[in-house]
Amino acid sequence: MNIIKRGFALYSALILTVSLAFAGNNKLVMDGSTTVGPIAKAFAEYYMQQNKDVNITVSESGSGNGAKSLINKACDIANMSRFMKGKEFKAAADKGIMPVAHVVAMDGLPILVHPSNPVDKLTVDQVRDIYLGKITNWKQLGGPDKKIIKISRDTNSGTYETFNKLVMKKQKIAGDCEYVGSNGAIRQRVQSTSSAIGYAGLGFVDKTVKALSVNDVFPSAKTVASGKYPIARPLYMFTNGYPKLGTHLHGFMTLHLSPRGQEIVESIGFIPVTQY
Repeated sequence: MNIIKRGFALYSALILTVSLAFAGNNKLVMDGSTTVGPIAKAFAEYYMQQNKDVNITVSESGSGNGAKSLINKACDIANMSRFMKGKEFKAAADKGIMPVAHVVAMDGLPILVHPSNPVDKLTVDQVRDIYLGKITNWKQLGGPDKKIIKISRDTNSGTYETFNKLVMKKQKIAGDCEYVGSNGAIRQRVQSTSSAIGYAGLGFVDKTVKALSVNDVFPSAKTVASGKYPIARPLYMFTNGYPKLGTHLHGFMTLHLSPRGQEIVESIGFIPVTQY
């Protein structure tokens, strides 16, 4: 009888612990990358459908601002299309925050031009020379006699950081380059400008723009997953420490590892980290 009572007491304590974990923790705030934004929003919509008591908000202020929000305890999850920088980790540690990275998907960074542009492929070196201002006219690349309009993400963006590292090799972009605040804005600028060139996440490619082969490799889920496409990166969600088991934060942060999470990632045009 004592054993049964003791077992019941332990079971009751477990239920109470789980209940307390969920109590007062039914709101999740996300901020950061516009690239990770579509994944975050799709995950949030699905999770809230499965958990009617949960409210999840998603803001897209850029990877750098996502890191700042996590450091300042203004969000529960920082969406980032790059890894946190050393100075960001230090700022977090100084405030008692311990960032933990969760890779939720893989992404390629296609080079985009207007669909009417006859140029189909470039090398990484040619893309770099365009953004350095060494190549200024599409005629130099076998295209029309038009000045190349360079479009880039803003410097606070993780997408910019990836492009700067993998393509520019951290060399300074030419002064006449235009900067925009989101991947969607890159696509919009390219689709409306016949001589433009830009770059965005794989999930932002549609029929209104044309993605180019780079180093003779076309950007696709298969070439990114295999490592053949040269401009690719993981996409992250950062939390303060590893989420406690039984919390909504833990349930949300493990969604990408499930079959349904994989389906959501694939449906948006990104590459899942799991294969079922």
